[in-house]
Amino acid sequence: MDHDLIIVGASFAGAACAIAAAQSGLRVCVLERKRDPGDTLRTTGIIVKEAAERTLLGQLPAHLVRRVAEVRLYAPNLKQVALAAPGCYFLTTDTPGVMRWLAAQMRAHGVDLRLATPFRDARREGDAWHVEGVGRARYLVGADGARSRVAERCGLGRVRGFLYGIEYEFPHARLAEPDALHCFISKRYAPGYIGWIAQNPTGVQAGLALRHDPAHARVPDIDGFLLRVGRAGGLPLRLTPGTTRAGLIPCSGPVYPLARDGVILTGDAAGIVSPVTAGGIRSAFEHAWTVGRAIASHLRDGGPPPEAVATDAAPRFRTKRALRWAYDRLPFDWPFDLLLSAPPIRWAAERVYFG
Repeated sequence: MDHDLIIVGASFAGAACAIAAAQSGLRVCVLERKRDPGDTLRTTGIIVKEAAERTLLGQLPAHLVRRVAEVRLYAPNLKQVALAAPGCYFLTTDTPGVMRWLAAQMRAHGVDLRLATPFRDARREGDAWHVEGVGRARYLVGADGARSRVAERCGLGRVRGFLYGIEYEFPHARLAEPDALHCFISKRYAPGYIGWIAQNPTGVQAGLALRHDPAHARVPDIDGFLLRVGRAGGLPLRLTPGTTRAGLIPCSGPVYPLARDGVILTGDAAGIVSPVTAGGIRSAFEHAWTVGRAIASHLRDGGPPPEAVATDAAPRFRTKRALRWAYDRLPFDWPFDLLLSAPPIRWAAERVYFG
């Protein structure tokens, strides 16, 4: 057997699974199609308090993160309400730097990280998986995003519901109010989700996401959105974006089946992303870490099948899926203009952002 575990994808979920398994003594190989782990990203890189305090992400170097303790939530008419909760915060990040740090952590733990190596195909051979161009492994994990090729090739569940997001990065820019995460409700520009502006360690990130309908796909009008909300969010005028991130974001909850016969999905590939906030770093990291440890426990100590552990550990998001259903079916801006500052709405918003 060439490896105990082959993982496809070196982002948050793939790195967590790899490090957890390698710490337990497994021979781990990670395939990443990009030459530079920090290149062509599709994540905002915003980390919630729980991820910062309960996972390896708490060890990120200080220059890669920036603490933000308040959310400014804007109605479509740009009236705003400040949201906060005692002890709660977010970390905005130098996301390319975080990805490179995770790659270094994998290598420091003995993971065989193969950059510029895309996953092409895999087939089941007895009690192992043979991955084309790589070799055989007892377990295969797909952490390869919302359009998972591992899921496709291995007959696992596929993500069916998506948001489509786009984000600009403005290097060296600074917001007028940099200590808040600025979030904007707008059925015109962001039907089914929100827009956002945030200060991070290297500049300003500004993004927009909307419900993705394959039959009537549209690209978010981020330029029109920023013309509308930029001044309210404290974004300097006449900025030129340095990089652009874009991609699909799962919003329909965990896929089924998530695992079987020695192959397991995690992260975006498994649909482990909040259907309301589209936040997936914490849940992906924790689920993937559990998967890595479960595979090691099974192979080393005869522990329970990791396929069952992975399925049981996937968050169900029942309440958030119900909120997603309701939000998708509220077609107008005026209720938010009218009710955003009402105590019940404020309470609900604080639960969404601060748990």
